[in-house]
Amino acid sequence: MKAIVSVYDAKENKSVLRSLEIPKEPLGDHDVRVQVMAVSVNPVDYKVRNSISLENPGPRILGWDAAGVVTELGAKVSTLKLGEEVYYAGDIKRPGSNAEFQVVDEWIVGKKPKNLNFKEAASLPLTTITAYESIFEKLKLDPMAKKIVLIVAGAGGVGSIAIQILKQMTKANVIATASREESIVWVKSLGADLVVNPNKDYLEQIQSLGQNGVNEVLLFSDPKDHFENLAKVLLPFGNICSIVESGSPINMNLLKSKSNGYLNEFMFTRSMYQTEDRIKQKQLLEEIAVLVEKGKINPTNQLDLGEMTEESLSKAHELLQTGKTIGKIVLGGMRK
Repeated sequence: MKAIVSVYDAKENKSVLRSLEIPKEPLGDHDVRVQVMAVSVNPVDYKVRNSISLENPGPRILGWDAAGVVTELGAKVSTLKLGEEVYYAGDIKRPGSNAEFQVVDEWIVGKKPKNLNFKEAASLPLTTITAYESIFEKLKLDPMAKKIVLIVAGAGGVGSIAIQILKQMTKANVIATASREESIVWVKSLGADLVVNPNKDYLEQIQSLGQNGVNEVLLFSDPKDHFENLAKVLLPFGNICSIVESGSPINMNLLKSKSNGYLNEFMFTRSMYQTEDRIKQKQLLEEIAVLVEKGKINPTNQLDLGEMTEESLSKAHELLQTGKTIGKIVLGGMRK
């Protein structure tokens, strides 16, 4: 099959993307083979790409967000059928979705929302799983509680779906950070109740909007850039859930006096460690699919770069690394 792989280039002394013909991965008992019809990109893509080096030359297939069609079943697959349209994020330990076909564990694959095309569907899995697990498994937010939740990086991929999940599945009051006019308009269109500037004092801004602070924080940006600001605005017994490793040490003592907590979310944990409850990712994807089909939650694709090629994927990575993209970047499957 065709694949676009990350490989170390000695002349350029860096990782580059190259199209190759490679053997298809064999199926395990609970695996399905999916013909990849569309993908979206995430920071994990360029982070793994940047790890390719002289010592770790690759090749490695990147991509952990896809939508496609099931073309082959493992011997014990029971939850999916041939020809079904699916969407999923996959497993970071296995080859990714930047290929004609991908093998993935049935327990982490959801049936695609029927009202979405493949590119729209591909914009959702990784960010949906991340946001859902952050909200309901890490923060353990009571859907009926009228909590105030601050989302840092509200216009990004995870923020864009987190706003919608909170507004459609809880009674939370959602405050999102955004600084540019287009990102402010975007987060408001998704349902954010209030918007604050991430470059200014959170507490002062929120107090000017009539609030004393926030109950919970979803941190979708580098903690070192926001931690002191968040420690001030977080109310007693509230928590911060972060999805990003800090670029430098952070002072956890700032959370002590208000009994605040700091939690980590990594959506690949279940697949990496083959946890017995990994079917929860299938279940939550299909729960969200119902809301999508009812028009309650919308896909977050904002930029379509055409079909998947070395050039279009490289462009997607470059744009993502600017930190200024809104929603998700999507691409179609590889040309046969």
